[in-house]
Amino acid sequence: MKKTLFPAKNRLLYALVGSSLLWNTSAIVYAEDTAEIVTTTSQTDTQPISSAKATAGQGEFILEGVEVTASRETLSPAYAGGQVARGANLGVLGNKDFMDTPFNVTSYTSQIMEDQQANTLYDVLINDPSVRFTTPTGQVAEYYKIRGLDVAMEHLYFNGMQGLAPYYRVPVEFLERVEVLKGPSSLLYGGVNASVGGSINLMPKRAGEEDVTSFTTSYTSSSHFGGHLDIGRRFGKNKEWGIRFNGLYADGDTETDSQSKERLLGSLGVDYRHDRWRLSLDAYGFQENYENGLISMYQLQSNTIKAPHGSTNLFKGTSGAARNNGILFKGEYDIKDNLTAYAGFGKAASRATGFINGNHILLVQADGTAYPRNLFKQNFWNDATSAELGLRGTYQTGSVKHQLALSSSFLDNEYSSTFNRYVTTPYMSGLPISIYDDSFSFANYFNSVAWKGKGGKTSTTNLSSYLLADTLSFNEEKVQLTLGVSRHSVNTKSFNATTGARIAQHDADKTLPLVGFVVKPWGNSVALYGNYIEALSPGAEVGATLGYTNSGQLMAPYTSKQKEIGVKWDKGKFANTLSLFQINRPNTMVVTNSLNEKTQTYDGEQESRGVEWSTFGEIGKNLRLLGGISYLKAEINNATAAATKGNTPFGVPKWSMNAGVEWDTPWNHDLTLSLRAVYTDSQYIDNANTIKLPSWVRYDIGARYKTEIKNVPVTYRLSVENLFDKQYWAGAFSMEGFATLGGPRTVKLSATMHF
Repeated sequence: MKKTLFPAKNRLLYALVGSSLLWNTSAIVYAEDTAEIVTTTSQTDTQPISSAKATAGQGEFILEGVEVTASRETLSPAYAGGQVARGANLGVLGNKDFMDTPFNVTSYTSQIMEDQQANTLYDVLINDPSVRFTTPTGQVAEYYKIRGLDVAMEHLYFNGMQGLAPYYRVPVEFLERVEVLKGPSSLLYGGVNASVGGSINLMPKRAGEEDVTSFTTSYTSSSHFGGHLDIGRRFGKNKEWGIRFNGLYADGDTETDSQSKERLLGSLGVDYRHDRWRLSLDAYGFQENYENGLISMYQLQSNTIKAPHGSTNLFKGTSGAARNNGILFKGEYDIKDNLTAYAGFGKAASRATGFINGNHILLVQADGTAYPRNLFKQNFWNDATSAELGLRGTYQTGSVKHQLALSSSFLDNEYSSTFNRYVTTPYMSGLPISIYDDSFSFANYFNSVAWKGKGGKTSTTNLSSYLLADTLSFNEEKVQLTLGVSRHSVNTKSFNATTGARIAQHDADKTLPLVGFVVKPWGNSVALYGNYIEALSPGAEVGATLGYTNSGQLMAPYTSKQKEIGVKWDKGKFANTLSLFQINRPNTMVVTNSLNEKTQTYDGEQESRGVEWSTFGEIGKNLRLLGGISYLKAEINNATAAATKGNTPFGVPKWSMNAGVEWDTPWNHDLTLSLRAVYTDSQYIDNANTIKLPSWVRYDIGARYKTEIKNVPVTYRLSVENLFDKQYWAGAFSMEGFATLGGPRTVKLSATMHF
């Protein structure tokens, strides 16, 4: 019988009403930017409308009689083909069309998530050539790299707010958009807790003008089954109230050998719009439980080690669980036709127990023999409170139009990671193990470790920022210049979980600039753009289970800089973006002293220069293309360690490519076939550049068919990931020296019924 690590009196109720499990939460207030309403005949909808008309390359859209410009509440309509949206939420700059955005941004729609049967962010971001992964598929947690730089769970945004996204793995069944912005972004979103490489903003579903009632049944190999219910309604005389509910339950065996996993999700989105008021409430609860092992990360000692099969499970007998709950309230009020005040408040809480960290296989030799790392029973918790307050207005000076934003944001975060462990030694029965033989079970050893109770906080992070930005438009908006300045403050502390004594503290304050421009010299179909932006980021926590001298402590805050220029070409149904960029940030490395003690620290600077080409839309009748190519040249400069100076940072491939094609067959337009290729160049797993992983390419195929059964529209979907069951090292873990394993062939089937 499966063990319930997070018992609840009614687990089905959790899946259906996730917000009922929120703890330590209070009512919240948050504000959303909305569009400037030029002509009003009805309220705008927060969902993309299929009948929306958009002038190619322009930042104006007509949605059922409403002309909308830069907005945070009203989502941009989908681009031709429906896989991505025309624009994205740029925080204080509003929801802008991609042709009016001085950054490289891609917004993936709920349609592509449904058509590709995505379950988590991993399944969505596999479409992006600038994104790679530092954890293998099926892991407890998902970590990423954007432009070769780490993006962790704490770098995600939920509806434009920092600190409120789910930890570990993010379910996408309750999301309308996944927006990926490349480069430092803390100034745009008003927060400090941002990645240097880019940001990922999660936009929840909202009730549209049309009622939604759908139910999806799903199967994932080897025998994982699930059901997803999605209901949306609008109420009131003028449909001023909207409610959107999503509930999910899935359970069964995964492609990881002998592992079973349970997923539960409940989310509720409520919005109100009347006269000058717009309010919204979002609440979610998500839980994952797994039994009998995890995919590992491998400390390779040689260049010639062949990757085991993607289903290999070297930690059988272990178990773990993670739970996330969040709530966010946003409200805004139009003081005048050209001036809006907004405010917001949200809380999120994460809990995880069991074997959720430390699944590392050490000292893998050329013949595949190795040692597992210690067996941890961890207790992790994280509580975050996020708030934002601001004004947004428009005005004109002569022939120059202005969009002014004044914003402040705050994040208070408390974190704890404590554990009990079993120390594995070479004298244990069955050790060393072979990475090609996963028959060994750690059940007896894991069960001998006591479950860890909730520990005291091990770190706190307090972030605040104040921002002023103005977008100036000239010559009928053919020239747009964005100027901004922000003041950021970071305070981080590390504590002893048992005594509560403070171990270390870091404080930093900095004023940061933003300059961005968009120029359309040949009409609205071509836009030249550029930006210069700086960001202040809190230092990452040194893993508590890694055995470094500063394990469990937070590193010092650091500043990063980006310069970028590019060109965007919009053909109406087919678009391209070409970007050239340079990002500079401190380099992180591990140093060893004469006593063989290891410390994670900064040494030198990591400089990343790259070229990106991304494309999306319809390239022909009934033919759609999504993907691109990224070239990245990264180098460690000014390092004191001779072994790393001038080297390539670990986990950064020079070339990466993603190409996905969808084709509506001419003999039956209700039948669609798809093919996707994902390529990653060779890369090092250490800064000394001694261990190099070979390049790899994998292929995915899919099909979907639309029909009706007794007047009920039904869509059947089939996808096969890693079609040829390729065995490969997918990339480097976020900790130096470790490789991640590519996933096995996985088959997905689903049927969606619209009532």
